[in-house]
Amino acid sequence: MIHPTAQIDPSAVIGANVSIGAFTVIGADVEIGDGTVIGPHVVVQGPTKIGRDNRIAQFASLGGDPQDMKFNGERTELIIGDRNLIREFVTINRGTGDGGSATRIGNDNWLLAYVHVAHDCKIGNHTIFSNYSALAGHVEVGDWTVFSGYSGAHQFCKIGEHAFIAMGCLLGADVPPFLMMANDQGGRPRGLNTTGLKRRGFEPERITAIKRAYRTLYTSGLSLAEAREQLVAQAKDSEDVRAMLDFLDRSERGLAR
Repeated sequence: MIHPTAQIDPSAVIGANVSIGAFTVIGADVEIGDGTVIGPHVVVQGPTKIGRDNRIAQFASLGGDPQDMKFNGERTELIIGDRNLIREFVTINRGTGDGGSATRIGNDNWLLAYVHVAHDCKIGNHTIFSNYSALAGHVEVGDWTVFSGYSGAHQFCKIGEHAFIAMGCLLGADVPPFLMMANDQGGRPRGLNTTGLKRRGFEPERITAIKRAYRTLYTSGLSLAEAREQLVAQAKDSEDVRAMLDFLDRSERGLAR
């Protein structure tokens, strides 16, 4: 299961039924979970923890130093969950000491060719990052979010769950849950990701409540403070609206409006 040309540091911990391809380099302080398949010419630097049943294609680079001038060689790590697909030339950097010390990838995500995830990012579960999409440092991405090709997010942005980021869209502000963002420079809200919600089994009543909250926030002409007051009332009957309201309260870079 391990090609004879692979170079594996003696300190690396390799689980059961792990496959490692030709000329792959596994560095010190790396843990690889059971059933993970790593292709040829992959580099994994530590400290990095990779969970079970991941598939990592050729030429991926995982756990490299953060591309941050404040990084001074402190111990930081990359943590990847289970059942992720990481394709060719994906780069994922470790965290920084003042950014939480870890970059975290959840479970069941697809990171397609040439995706970049910078230091201290936090990615949830069931996300899709299409080719050439990229995250700057400290970005948070909620579950089931989709980044289309050539899209990206500025550092410290937060993207809520079930959002859809269109091709070429560059985000410079926080994106609430369920939104679909257009491919304008800086990103522009263009309605809700209703197709994605229906595919994931959201019932019509849930979608109706989310649509009402969207109209309150984006098309009512209300100020953000006034819209928030109405969302507080709407959130009493909708868990999804509460999620949007919680996101607003956690926003640090300002809301995409």
